[in-house]
Amino acid sequence: MKKLAFAAGALLCAHAWAAISPLDRVYTADQNTNTISVFSPATNTLLGQIKLGNSRPDVLSPLYKGEINVHGLGFSPDHKTLIAISNGSNSVTFIDTATNKVKGKTYVGRSPHEGFFSADGKEVWVVVRGEDYISVIDPVTFKETRRIQTDLGPGMVQFHPDGKLAFAVSSFTPTVDIIDVASHTIIKRINVVSPFSPFLQFTPDYSEIWMTHKDVGKVTRISTKTLEVTGVIDTGFISNHLAFAKVGGEVRAYVTIGGENVVKVYSTGKEARLLATIPTGALPHGAWTSDDNSRVYIGLENGDGVQAIDTATNKIVATIGGGQAPQALIYLSNVAPSASDKSNLVPRVNQDSVNIQLKPLQGDSKGFVVVRSLGVVESIEAFLYKLKPDTQYDVYAGGNAAPVGSFRTNAMGMANGTMIGPGQTNGAVTVKETGGAAVLASQP
Repeated sequence: MKKLAFAAGALLCAHAWAAISPLDRVYTADQNTNTISVFSPATNTLLGQIKLGNSRPDVLSPLYKGEINVHGLGFSPDHKTLIAISNGSNSVTFIDTATNKVKGKTYVGRSPHEGFFSADGKEVWVVVRGEDYISVIDPVTFKETRRIQTDLGPGMVQFHPDGKLAFAVSSFTPTVDIIDVASHTIIKRINVVSPFSPFLQFTPDYSEIWMTHKDVGKVTRISTKTLEVTGVIDTGFISNHLAFAKVGGEVRAYVTIGGENVVKVYSTGKEARLLATIPTGALPHGAWTSDDNSRVYIGLENGDGVQAIDTATNKIVATIGGGQAPQALIYLSNVAPSASDKSNLVPRVNQDSVNIQLKPLQGDSKGFVVVRSLGVVESIEAFLYKLKPDTQYDVYAGGNAAPVGSFRTNAMGMANGTMIGPGQTNGAVTVKETGGAAVLASQP
């Protein structure tokens, strides 16, 4: 019988020593198409998608009933239940992994981010990032049973496998909350280097948690024994998620660096060392390790798909198209009834995206654009960095005289947003300061 990874929560490093099975599955939460893409890691193919809502922008009707911004993923310790967190419709969807059918739904507060089962599988904790609490849900009745008060913006929570403590990072407050699971109370608060952490992960021996700081490009290490920070690593621009794999007797950390389109591999000893930098597709985000540690799967937020890294060679060995803007990614072992099962899955609802890198025309500004076909029009998502703070910029596409959209940068000179434009961008994008000169442009 295949040995399952012990799941203390929904996002632990898989570490059972079993080969990749045809019954294993990789899932991504696809924020723009509001789907969950289901992949076979044995064949590195897309089997289909679980449709939870309509693709953007077809979600604005007052009568719309589907999910919006399918973003987070979690699973039960027995792998029989998958949960999907949608931060636009404030929902937690419970899905049977054997049938891919929705079996329940819970609505929580504003903009939930991630959700995970407790170590005993009796509770689901969902961080309500748009507010200041963790929603505790009964996975049998799908009802909220209580709330755990936190600081503003809890970003993610994970459970130690002994069932005693949970660790919650924040996306708006530079702290980590240590929570006593039995009493549902915070027993300690740890200060960290940044207020924006979307993700944490346990090392395979559960001696540490590693948490990413997306805004400042760092990873913080915290001892689960002393409950103190043990180190901070400079990782890179847009540090998203991370996963661990045991390779040749050594545990390595794989960190997705979205702003550089790479995965960086680190040693996990007292002093973390950069071992390798692996080029990937556009904006790597979610990450998860196969049970046998031979592969690390990553989701490409702007590449609309998944890539598989061979941990022995640190090479990309497969690229598979999936849903639009995948966020969380998980690997679940031994969940499908058969190797090719596609029950209740729909064929891929989207086409491949087009990524356009923008070159600076002034200073050290940065930017990139993702273009996705919506038929006769296109969705154009712009990511702009290192511009003037609190300044208006216009985006021009396809040689049109009028801008397709305008953005105002924040205090850090950053802006991000989506526009609908004519379906003839053809790789031509220019960003201009409103009333001024061009600052970014695509390569000819």
